[in-house]
Amino acid sequence: MAITDVPEFAHLTDADIESLSRELDAIRQDIEDSRGARDARYIRRTIAAQRALEVAGRLLLAGSSKRRFWWAGTVTLGVAKIIENMEIGHNVMHGQWDWMNDPEIHSSTWEWDMGGASKHWRFTHNFMHHKYTNILGMDDDVGFGLLRVTRDQRWKPFNLLNLFYNTMLAVGFEWGVGLQHLELGKIFKGRDDRNATLIRVREFSTKAGHQVAKDYLAFPALTALSPHATFKSTAKANAIANVIRNVWSNAVIFCGHFPDGAEKFTKTDMAGESRGEWYLRQMLGSANFENGPALRFMSGNLCHQIEHHMYPDLPSNRLYEVSLRVREICDKYDLPYTTGSFLVQYGKTWRTIAKLSLPDRFLSDTADDAPETRSERMFDGLEPGQRSGLKSSIATVRANRRAKRAEKAAEKRAKRQDLAA
Repeated sequence: MAITDVPEFAHLTDADIESLSRELDAIRQDIEDSRGARDARYIRRTIAAQRALEVAGRLLLAGSSKRRFWWAGTVTLGVAKIIENMEIGHNVMHGQWDWMNDPEIHSSTWEWDMGGASKHWRFTHNFMHHKYTNILGMDDDVGFGLLRVTRDQRWKPFNLLNLFYNTMLAVGFEWGVGLQHLELGKIFKGRDDRNATLIRVREFSTKAGHQVAKDYLAFPALTALSPHATFKSTAKANAIANVIRNVWSNAVIFCGHFPDGAEKFTKTDMAGESRGEWYLRQMLGSANFENGPALRFMSGNLCHQIEHHMYPDLPSNRLYEVSLRVREICDKYDLPYTTGSFLVQYGKTWRTIAKLSLPDRFLSDTADDAPETRSERMFDGLEPGQRSGLKSSIATVRANRRAKRAEKAAEKRAKRQDLAA
């Protein structure tokens, strides 16, 4: 069972949580008070650089028929799409730059270079996901309605193809995101509001149609005017650039939500949730990956997923400095700060998806103490003197489990030796 009581799981008193809330609120206030020309210059330069990169990619595709120029143009275009999607579109639509009062860089007006309508994404992501983060039955991002990513989700034969579904989702991620708001499951079960569904379908079809026309008709036709390019070569380049963007976006997002240590929660846990408990849920339900300036930029600063979930509307370029203070607070309150290298975190998500394609009888861990989900019941075996902070208590439970496994292994070796004798 997923976490049903965040304070109990976190090993914090009400006074601790209130103090934690004040410290985290202070971080927000400091960043809001210091926003200014430097931050505005950052986003405007990022947008200008991204557009220049896209133009460069299209010029490379049109300027030469040589294969190396085609690949250079395709990859350049793919990088431009990643930046537009991750560091610009995602963050602008979170309202991170609304304080500038620039109508061209505002959450209500930005339309990104994706198949799904930004209007739909702002609801499914900004509201549903960020408000109900990792709450089973409320946050559709827990598996995106397609993948089994926690033992709390009942196994079905459909889950045997978990790895295949995840591969398809990564390749076509923009369409998975675009279709999410349509709630296809409710439509197929006849549980939807048909009038509202028709409106959403019409809005999605309009945006998707414009996107397909732009990527696979307008730009290929324009590039085909050059004697060095063809309609087909540019359409193919656009398709590959979209896949590059989709796979990268999928990897970054999965690294922030599905590696070991990204906790899941039940609906009951949200009842009467205080601001400090909301901060805790965001902190415990997210994961980071280690980074440098380039990886921060190319991930849209979502390498700081923990900080993004606590402060979704703060400028992305400030999350690195925020992360240093959040990590200090985690140490102070003995809370885990889930992070690791990008490849390790991404590998853990695939491992989880692979394991959970199998029925529970083939899995050794339980929903109370598994790599991808835990609950306050994992600490039931600890003596009162062993229960300290959450990070220390988790380490104690793990140490006890290792000791028990070592003891069982020693007993088996002893039995084999007795039989051999």
